[in-house]
Amino acid sequence: MRTALRPLWARWLARRIPPAASVRLNQRRIFIVPSRVGAVFAVALVLMLLVAINYQNSLAYGLTFLLMAVFVVAILHTYRNLAGLVLKAGGGGAVFVGEQAVFRVRLESRGREHQAVALGWPPAELVLRDVPREGQCEVEVSLPARRRGWLRPGRLRVESRFPLGLLVAWSWVDLDQSVLVYPRPLEGDLPVSAGLGEDDDEGMRARGQGADDFQGLRDYQPGDSKRRLDWKAYSRGQGLLVKDFAMLSGRDLWLDYESLAGDSEMRLSLLCHWVLQFSARQQPFGLQLPGTSIAADVGEAHRDACLRALALFGQRP
Repeated sequence: MRTALRPLWARWLARRIPPAASVRLNQRRIFIVPSRVGAVFAVALVLMLLVAINYQNSLAYGLTFLLMAVFVVAILHTYRNLAGLVLKAGGGGAVFVGEQAVFRVRLESRGREHQAVALGWPPAELVLRDVPREGQCEVEVSLPARRRGWLRPGRLRVESRFPLGLLVAWSWVDLDQSVLVYPRPLEGDLPVSAGLGEDDDEGMRARGQGADDFQGLRDYQPGDSKRRLDWKAYSRGQGLLVKDFAMLSGRDLWLDYESLAGDSEMRLSLLCHWVLQFSARQQPFGLQLPGTSIAADVGEAHRDACLRALALFGQRP
């Protein structure tokens, strides 16, 4: 029954709170119910009222109605703590499969102070922040990146139990955010052809050790082999450094999807590893995927274009 209601609830929410990069919370977008503490408090009030009626005790009547008034006032203050709060989508950097994708959300106050505002994606723990009067703050919330491609987290829960914790006011907002997830880098042997449609007499094969001549040390990059880490430099407090080797030189290198064995995800992971390796060495290379060809080049823009092609390979636009 609950599963059948989820599509109806999602469609109703989409009409009431449509996706937008900026959302201002108002009475149409805020829901409020008693929390667990509030439910226990309400049961206690009912019991106190029954005792007052049974014994006709004016002191019990007075205490019961006083606490009822506190409960009613708490409804107003809990709602007001969220009302008027503006949520805006921030940028998020690309990640690899297995990492935490970070989404930035900016909270802005157009009037009063908003205290103890929590946001996130349950069942993960929500992030708690205070928003100053006429001010703003930025919150980073994360989700695990389990598969490559675009990660769209869906609706974000924002809630407040301030001031007494007797009630919880919340909303589900869709800030239309997304983060690109690259394949997980995988070490391994990789055939590299020297040119597409040409003789491969000058071609070569890049190995996991990737080495001919030792060039020196460089900073560690994601995807680097752990066997090439310089642990002596690390023990001296110089950070993570990797022993760098010169690759065999020749014509422009091509990373070719069709030349690899294994399933699609394994091939993409292997290509991802070598895109990072060649980019770290500033060595020109090209990428050939079924239906996509990226000319040989070097630099961050070229690396990002190759990683993006690997992340979105075979996925619908």
